[in-house]
Amino acid sequence: MSRTYNRQPPLPSKMLIIHFIRTTLFCTVFIALPSLADLPLNGLKLEHNDTLWLTLGGALRLQTTSRNSDTDDSSEFSINSYRFYVSGQLHKYLKFNINTEKYEGDSMMTIDALLRFEFDPSVNLWVGRTLVPSDRPGLNGPYTGMSWNQYRQPLFSADYDGPAGQLGRSEGAVLWGMKNKFHYLLGVFEGLEDDYGNDSDHLLFAGRLAYNFLNVESNPGYYTSATYYGTQGNIFTTAVTLQSQSDGTGSKAESGDFFAYAFDVFSERVLSNSGVFTFEAGYKEIDVDFTLASPPTASTDKCFCLFDGDSLYATAGYLFPKAVGPGKFQPYVRYMENNPNDAGSSDTTEWGLNYVIAGNKASINLNYASGDANASGYAGNDTDTVTIGLMLQFY
Repeated sequence: MSRTYNRQPPLPSKMLIIHFIRTTLFCTVFIALPSLADLPLNGLKLEHNDTLWLTLGGALRLQTTSRNSDTDDSSEFSINSYRFYVSGQLHKYLKFNINTEKYEGDSMMTIDALLRFEFDPSVNLWVGRTLVPSDRPGLNGPYTGMSWNQYRQPLFSADYDGPAGQLGRSEGAVLWGMKNKFHYLLGVFEGLEDDYGNDSDHLLFAGRLAYNFLNVESNPGYYTSATYYGTQGNIFTTAVTLQSQSDGTGSKAESGDFFAYAFDVFSERVLSNSGVFTFEAGYKEIDVDFTLASPPTASTDKCFCLFDGDSLYATAGYLFPKAVGPGKFQPYVRYMENNPNDAGSSDTTEWGLNYVIAGNKASINLNYASGDANASGYAGNDTDTVTIGLMLQFY
């Protein structure tokens, strides 16, 4: 479907100059003090012996953002996200994780609370509140994404911070493993609660199958990353994700089904000059009976309504081989497009520059995003934003 809107004027030159000065000063501090590259980013480990230990860590994303649209011309500083990590091993085959999250103005929440039965690289079982098998952006998480604003596409049901889960998590179990170059995830979760019409307590089923054609990606558990900065050599991975829940949308008076699938591809290549080219792309289609634009008509009950349609994204970045101070520069561009079946399409393009100090443990980001796409999948105000972000992780 076509879309029409009145394009707002570009960000005022004064605003762009202010952000350029802020970014220059921010980066100058890191470049002028090389010792900051040696920050103790490994967290704290309390070890009784080789099979009994506890680790403590955390993560932080700070940002300052300026917006310009027909309805919003403002600047703000915010704590985009901060997390605390607790993990440990109780037995050779038994570990656990408890992770919390606080973002924007929300209160602190527990996002992960799980037992990890890890018998062999090919057979592992995670049980509790954990990440639902998802497409690559969902498994990357905000702290290992190459772009700063990767969540402008329609979300799966567990990502809505509502009755079906929070931040992609839900209560359930995931059987996963790696066999040669084949990676599988099979999960069963509570999903949408019966307060929204799921009277028969139908479960959410989720799975992901991936194949590594070149080097095998190495990550904690079954998570993924949007870039490895060349540390894992040449990679080319393709994957398909499926999610489904009967009565997974709707209201208490009128239930509807949820089904979604996604394809994604990831490539990272170390060039002859030691520079690193990274490419990531994906396509997602969601099929639901009730949407934000087409809720149940027979009831005034609150509806858990989702996006119905398709979405795609592509990101490309290049890590320069030569360090400047303690870090390296990585420019990138990301394009996102959402196409709902019951409304007009939307898209956003993000041009960004990462200053990578310690992989996915410490970096600075400057980005300019322009468009009307957002995580609901429906077009919002066409907006230009300039953001400076700082990411730190200790684990």
